[in-house]
Amino acid sequence: MIVKFIEGPAEREKMWGHGAISKRRGRTAWLTLFGGAFGLLEAAVVVYLRELYYPDGFRFPIVVIPDHILTVELLRELTTLLMLFAVAIVGGRDRMDRFFVFAFLFGVWDIVYYLGLWLLLGWPPSLLTWDVLFLIPVPWLGPVIYPVLVSVFLIAGFGVHERIRARGNTVCLTRAEWAVACAGAMTIIVAFCWNWGVVAEGTTPQSFPSGMFAVGLAAGVLPFARSGLRLP
Repeated sequence: MIVKFIEGPAEREKMWGHGAISKRRGRTAWLTLFGGAFGLLEAAVVVYLRELYYPDGFRFPIVVIPDHILTVELLRELTTLLMLFAVAIVGGRDRMDRFFVFAFLFGVWDIVYYLGLWLLLGWPPSLLTWDVLFLIPVPWLGPVIYPVLVSVFLIAGFGVHERIRARGNTVCLTRAEWAVACAGAMTIIVAFCWNWGVVAEGTTPQSFPSGMFAVGLAAGVLPFARSGLRLP
């Protein structure tokens, strides 16, 4: 089943003409500003943490931080997601638009975060440098290039979504397509969590499941591409 609302936000935007274009560009600028500022804030927090717990440099095997600081980190990660979600709810026009706004914010936040660390610490020295990406529910690990790739696709998806909306259309996925996209997202998460045990074991990750990651990325992107191709 394909769900499409007639005379909804997308159709109204097409009727508004240049005014709608100006509003879209203004919104994108403010979203970019928020995501970028939030990414730099995240980088600043990590600079403090590394100064305290990794004064000789962040590398594997990593030093496990104290339990009470770990709890604070988990809360920080959770509230970060909640803040991005809240801005997407306020800044989005409908469910699909909010989905793409959240994706865009996450992508900008993530890329600016790594750019901020590189400017402030000279880290990562390479996109192939391993990092601890996330801690919920277990540590996510991987070379920096992989989360950056995800973020690039998230930002690009928002751009395509905005162009489609400008033509008075909207991306509509079937239930089956949503299922495939969600399965792709879960596959990417599993790939990032594949080496989580090395943190507790105090060892160094040896390889990243890049094949699994590629399958997950393709499964996450193709349903949206297929939906876009159906549009007039």
